[in-house]
Amino acid sequence: MNLKKLFTVALLASSLALVTGCNDKSETNKAPNAEPAKKQIVVAHTNYYVPYDYVNEKGESDGFEVAVFKEVAKKLPQYEFKYTPTSDDDLLIGVESGKYTVGTKGIWITEARKKKYVFPKNNIAASVIGITIRKENVDQIKDIESFARFSGKLVPIAPQDARYMVVDSYNREHPDNPIKLLPSESFQISDAYSWVLEGRYDAYLDVELSYKNNIKNDDAPYHQFNDRLTYVRYKGIPTYPIFNRNEQQFADEYDKAIEALRAEGKIAELELKYFGESLSDYLK
Repeated sequence: MNLKKLFTVALLASSLALVTGCNDKSETNKAPNAEPAKKQIVVAHTNYYVPYDYVNEKGESDGFEVAVFKEVAKKLPQYEFKYTPTSDDDLLIGVESGKYTVGTKGIWITEARKKKYVFPKNNIAASVIGITIRKENVDQIKDIESFARFSGKLVPIAPQDARYMVVDSYNREHPDNPIKLLPSESFQISDAYSWVLEGRYDAYLDVELSYKNNIKNDDAPYHQFNDRLTYVRYKGIPTYPIFNRNEQQFADEYDKAIEALRAEGKIAELELKYFGESLSDYLK
């Protein structure tokens, strides 16, 4: 081998040694106990459903269900939680597609939803449901059973609406005193209130929060009906967050965290803060 070839081989060997040395040094400098990156949990929530889920005056995600998730996050430090306010439709589509890990907006369980999402074992909140009636009938209608005896004439409900299931369940439990459950076409909520006022129907099955936001509150869009309509509570319906179909493990971890928070009294504390009462009592 001539001198030129010897020089080339030596140069290549030196370069390889230098690269190897740099790699070894790089590996040595890595932190031996570096923590892996945390999985991000994207929590979608509606931006207007006060006091369940909304954006407050500071532009922050707020509301009872958001507050519960923030407490869940403290129990699950292996995750990084991000909160995203959005619309009803985007939340439902986004959780189904995987855009969001989990969504919360006062959701009731239905068979159709169970096919699209993972539901945890433990509810996050409760929704009080009842009937909007004419004030002139308050002496005769004091609860759902007395309404059924009075006439049972309820504003029709779309079969895919979760409220349809509520009335159907009542009728199966009270075959001797049923409510007239009719399927509906789509209509404006103002129509439902007008139909009750006109006597076409005697009650409209309504979520209490919707009744307050639509009629009772001073700035409600149909506050002009407040002098003639009133509300009678029926029962509490458990509400749940919905998880993407691939997030069963996270849903199980959520369940353990919720159970711990409930045992610690944190859920009851947050209910009092946001609702002024324990909605869980209506589920008993």
